[in-house]
Amino acid sequence: MTDASRPVRARPRPAERVVALLAACHPGPTVVVTTLCTALAAAVGAPAGTVALVLAVVLAGQLSIGWSNDWVDAARDRAVGRRDKPVVTGAVSPALLRAAAFAALALAVCLSLLAGPAAAAAHAAVVAMGWAYNVGLKSTVASGVPYAVAFGALPAFVVLARPGDGLPAGWLVAVGALLGVGAHLVNVLPDLEDDAGTGVRGLPHRLGRRATAVLAPGVLAAAVVVAVLGPPGPPRVVPAALGVGAVAVAVTAGVVGAARPASRAPFTLAMLVAGLCVLVLVVTGADGALT
Repeated sequence: MTDASRPVRARPRPAERVVALLAACHPGPTVVVTTLCTALAAAVGAPAGTVALVLAVVLAGQLSIGWSNDWVDAARDRAVGRRDKPVVTGAVSPALLRAAAFAALALAVCLSLLAGPAAAAAHAAVVAMGWAYNVGLKSTVASGVPYAVAFGALPAFVVLARPGDGLPAGWLVAVGALLGVGAHLVNVLPDLEDDAGTGVRGLPHRLGRRATAVLAPGVLAAAVVVAVLGPPGPPRVVPAALGVGAVAVAVTAGVVGAARPASRAPFTLAMLVAGLCVLVLVVTGADGALT
């Protein structure tokens, strides 16, 4: 085929680029994490302005992490034919993803400074861990560490952004860290084979599908237990009931994962456990979240 007869892909229009960028930011995790932090800020009694600031900072940080992930993984995604990735279909270029990632990073840093130096430092740890995972740690046995640190630092950022001198309680940071590790294990489940085919060998890949499908809901159940028992005093009725339900779902997910590791059920059930844990945190609110 001559150059004259070779089909030329039309350049995406500006509106198409915007849609492609939104699809490349990992919208699911971005929306979930931003919503969680915003709801937590409201639950701990932050004023409306601070709640809005938390939303903006976390959203910018998550956009930066999501776009940097698709930028760094562009070659891998093309190698395995990930047609769900806009960078593979040509709807967005790696260069545009790189520019968007750095722009969102700069915005996140600038906005976080408005919350004070301690809160800004906590959120810097979140974004730094997200980028560290994207650029290399995802392929090591320590792939869960960035998730543990980042998700532990997220509730710390929310509390530190709140006016006053309150510090995040240790149990709240522990719940975040456990949620992060559980989220890492769950998120990797659908892509284990594709990842392994491109040389990614993180902790879940080394454990294998069955072990990961069992461990993920177990870690998330531990997060729920800490969320219920962590605040001072006896557990309240609603968080306790949610906790019992979450543990029951986690046990079911673990049993299914052990018996049928190829099933999508462990992934779906583990996500339900994570959602129940978040609900426990929101219902608990400021009860012991600050020290």
